[in-house]
Amino acid sequence: MTMSAAANVGKRAKNGHGSPAQIPGVTLAESLRQQLEGAIAAGHLEPGSRLDEQEIAQRFGVSRTPVREAFRLMAANNLVELRGRQGATVRAIKAEALVEMFQVMAELEGLCARLAARRVSQARGSKISDIHQRLVATGEIGDIDVFYDVNQEFHEAIYEASRNAFLADQTRKLRNEVATYRRRVTRMPNRIADTVREHEAIMQAILAHDPERAHSTMRDHVNLLGDNLLDFLAAFK
Repeated sequence: MTMSAAANVGKRAKNGHGSPAQIPGVTLAESLRQQLEGAIAAGHLEPGSRLDEQEIAQRFGVSRTPVREAFRLMAANNLVELRGRQGATVRAIKAEALVEMFQVMAELEGLCARLAARRVSQARGSKISDIHQRLVATGEIGDIDVFYDVNQEFHEAIYEASRNAFLADQTRKLRNEVATYRRRVTRMPNRIADTVREHEAIMQAILAHDPERAHSTMRDHVNLLGDNLLDFLAAFK
């Protein structure tokens, strides 16, 4: 982990006393885990990069013990690999495995959309619509990082609308495993315009309480198919 990458992780994590911005109700190690996983999802820590235990401890102003525990928690979530004396590295996933993971994720998210279409309330439907309008506006500006964040909000709102906490949790876990690669997909040519169009179709199916259409449109949106799959694989060569 380079000093610049560590700075990106830690620049917002310190309070006035030099300790990390601990999240209320969780341990220090859990707080570190969440912040480091956020850095991985945001692309600040690339797949295959080494996480320097001492450097992170210094950046966050903590001892190395909670850093080690944070690494163990991240390894349990399949986000880092622990390699003995070599320390921890951000997990790199081979293209073939990623395609399989996207296929499973497409089915999970499709099921979220299916249940959302059956169970969405007026308030949750309005929330999905509001987020989509923000996505449209962000897409017109062309800021990919902001677009990705709003895109995640849209999917999260559908998880919530499914009203199945276990399904939502499992979908998030898999999403987080491939988050940095999903960001790469967002950067593919024409992907912003395609995402806006596909989200519109998903939203309309959910608001129309059409479970079958909601499932199929979400599944096709998340899955890597046709030219998108070929373009994605080409990025790994």
